[in-house]
Amino acid sequence: MSQRDGFASGFFLGAIFGSVVGGIVGAVVASRTDSELVAEEERQITTEPETKKASLRRRSMKALETDSMEMETARRSLEDKIAQLNATIDEVRQQLGNVNSNSSQGSHEKPLTKDA
Repeated sequence: MSQRDGFASGFFLGAIFGSVVGGIVGAVVASRTDSELVAEEERQITTEPETKKASLRRRSMKALETDSMEMETARRSLEDKIAQLNATIDEVRQQLGNVNSNSSQGSHEKPLTKDA
């Protein structure tokens, strides 16, 4: 019984210790990576500020044009599908109307209950 108690306490102590160490290591690695990215961006901005801005503008304009074309294509496709669905709904309504009118005429001719 004492071995199980020792195992449980050791397990929880190890979990807490591992969490603390993992958090510290993660924070150090993230800060180092973040500082390297910031330094790289600063170097790029100082070496080629105008060409970088112009290329970013061109990329963003191309992306906007591509996105707007894709949106327009998707919108047209959805409109076509909605029109098809509406036509199908109308056909089903007509068919159900025909079925309901036929069944109501038939029910007047033959009663559903038997008279004794």
